[in-house]
Amino acid sequence: MPLLPRRFHRLRAVLDRRMADLTVVLEHVEKPHNLSAILRSCDAVGVLEAHVVSLKGRPPTFNSTAQGSQKWVRLRDHPEPGAALRNLREQGFQLYGTHLGRDAVDYRQCDFTGPTAFLLGAEKWGLSEEAAGLVDRQLFIPMRGMVQSLNVSVAAATLLFEALRQRELAGVAPSRGEGLAAERHRQVLFEWAYPEVAAWCREQGRGYPDLSAEGEILEDLPRQLRLRC
Repeated sequence: MPLLPRRFHRLRAVLDRRMADLTVVLEHVEKPHNLSAILRSCDAVGVLEAHVVSLKGRPPTFNSTAQGSQKWVRLRDHPEPGAALRNLREQGFQLYGTHLGRDAVDYRQCDFTGPTAFLLGAEKWGLSEEAAGLVDRQLFIPMRGMVQSLNVSVAAATLLFEALRQRELAGVAPSRGEGLAAERHRQVLFEWAYPEVAAWCREQGRGYPDLSAEGEILEDLPRQLRLRC
């Protein structure tokens, strides 16, 4: 059925608050419950996309905890942490890793208002030595009880909401689409509104059609494709 204008406006309003300069990198976080909970937190905070380093032959899986968040937060899979982190650093991200090293600092002492990537490790082992050695700063979340660490999904939520809090206080949390480049905003909005048409365009090697202010596709499409919109 056609996309209703109110649905289109809802999608655009959510996208207008998305941040391309805040992300998480998850190293070998395999449990579907944890991965789903982290993506749900990413969606709640306004993260545009997340990154995962999966073990060979074990692609990411989700459960109902995600509440469909995997549809709205793109998850990029990487074979190893080095390439993922180097790519983010080249884009200007500051890399923070949760690690109980001697140089680790309280996360509340860090500034997350600039491009920020949080690296979190596997549920049982934490970050690998390779990954921990690649971050710009190691941080920790202080504990007052007997345990030394939080569940990885809770830790991710704590860090992400602290980043959002800082950005709101600094007046840099986006509200009108300024968190994404204009062309990226247009592309993501189309993919959210018309995922099947977007997939067809990519198969055809062509750009996405323009949309009207009410979300209508401003181009004649093949009949069989129009029926799926």
